[in-house]
Amino acid sequence: MAATPTDLSAALVMTPVATADWLVVLPPAWCILAGAVLLMARKSLHLQGFLAVPALAVLVLLDALLLAHVAANGPVTMVMGRWLPPFGIAFTADLTGVLFALAGAVVALAGAVHALTDIDGSGRRYGFYPFLLLLMAGVSGAFLTGDIFNLYVWFEVLLISSFGLITLGSEPRQIDGAIKYAFLNLIATTLFLITTGYLYGIFGTLNMADIAAKAAAGRAELPLMTLAMLYLTAFGMKAAAFPVNFWLPASYHTPRIVVSALFAGLLTKVGIYALLRTLIMLFPVEREELSFVIALTGAATMLLGALGALGQNDIRRLLGYLVISGIGVMLAGLSLGSPGGTGGAIFYALHSMVVMTGLYMAAGLAGRLSGTFDLSRLGGLYARSALFSALSLVLFFAVSGLPPFSGFWPKVMVAKAAMDIGAWWLAAVVFLSGFLTTIAVGRVFLLAYWRPAGGALSAETIPASALLPLVALTALTAVFGLFPEALLSTIQLAAQGLADPRAYIGSVFPGGN
Repeated sequence: MAATPTDLSAALVMTPVATADWLVVLPPAWCILAGAVLLMARKSLHLQGFLAVPALAVLVLLDALLLAHVAANGPVTMVMGRWLPPFGIAFTADLTGVLFALAGAVVALAGAVHALTDIDGSGRRYGFYPFLLLLMAGVSGAFLTGDIFNLYVWFEVLLISSFGLITLGSEPRQIDGAIKYAFLNLIATTLFLITTGYLYGIFGTLNMADIAAKAAAGRAELPLMTLAMLYLTAFGMKAAAFPVNFWLPASYHTPRIVVSALFAGLLTKVGIYALLRTLIMLFPVEREELSFVIALTGAATMLLGALGALGQNDIRRLLGYLVISGIGVMLAGLSLGSPGGTGGAIFYALHSMVVMTGLYMAAGLAGRLSGTFDLSRLGGLYARSALFSALSLVLFFAVSGLPPFSGFWPKVMVAKAAMDIGAWWLAAVVFLSGFLTTIAVGRVFLLAYWRPAGGALSAETIPASALLPLVALTALTAVFGLFPEALLSTIQLAAQGLADPRAYIGSVFPGGN
């Protein structure tokens, strides 16, 4: 007797996966594959950079194609093992996640090119480029996953690789910085895992689309405020929000400057992305109830970062405080929750990824030309290189939020969204932090660039591989400042998608289950 065919349609995805949908999983998979190839070629030090740069260029291309696909067709989901969600682990790409992933890939490519001259043979021998590809696997996976436990897994992947990068060189100050960096991040990660276990006990699922639907249906009976507060604390630690931000300026100045640039551009933004995903999409009502707490946290983070930058004499430490100040602007946008506020937070995060990476690279070149990062000893950089000075000035204007560069628009969006609901004090803090930041970076330009050199400058010159990524990142901030319309419209759609996740949920559960 012939066996009766088993109907698997209730458990498995039976339709073939569209070719374009494979783009959802390719970014992290490609990074892992490229990192493995670099690890196998670890003894060929001269090949490391020349293999990593094309690999990251391919990552940029994959993310750009995925952005075009999502912009044209809406959120796209792919489930591992063909199991129907919520049982299969889902990767879901929407505009917010893909915008973050593409910006991260651009930053990583710029860092890889800069590292061709910044990372010596010892750094390559001990795995700078494999660690960078592993870091990008974690970053890409975090931005594209549709499963909250796998968000934790990708956080772990990027943390492991960041531990390797921050200790590269094994100098005493690097070990000291790594301990401070690791301690609080491990606490935050542990809290994240505990909260996710609690969430699973409540919902019985880890799929974010499923959680969003169940939270909306059972809000009256479920302890969602507890979950929202725990996630706010865990991700706030990772984003370096006040009052748990002391680890960032204590650690980001210790590794090689290209590592600091990558950390400033990528790591805290993963924390901000996780806050946007959980509080805007999963727990919007709870975010509204916590809005004043988040706004106060954002204001304190902005002011602490700007005032901390004013008090620093080391350019690298100063930039660490500017990273913190920018996190405050993003938290302010998150606290508002409106399309303007959320859009401003997304825009500022993308801007900060590019600009802070460029600023750390500029600081590294200033140290290379002068032999020091100490503002009291720096000087004469404008006389040494007018082009480098002009690029630095553009980045200084951008990080201060001055027109016509990319930092201007998101600050205006957040401030306007605050004034629209009568939160004038929050808009005032946004502008005050920008004013204080302008003073801090103006002081750097006057002392390090405009002031005549107090002694003999280093004989080093700026190699093309170090100048090229700085030019590219500066050009990006200028282009998106002068011509923001296309990016603004995409960001507004991304913000709407977070606030109204029906398209996201429909991508995961196309049948409405």
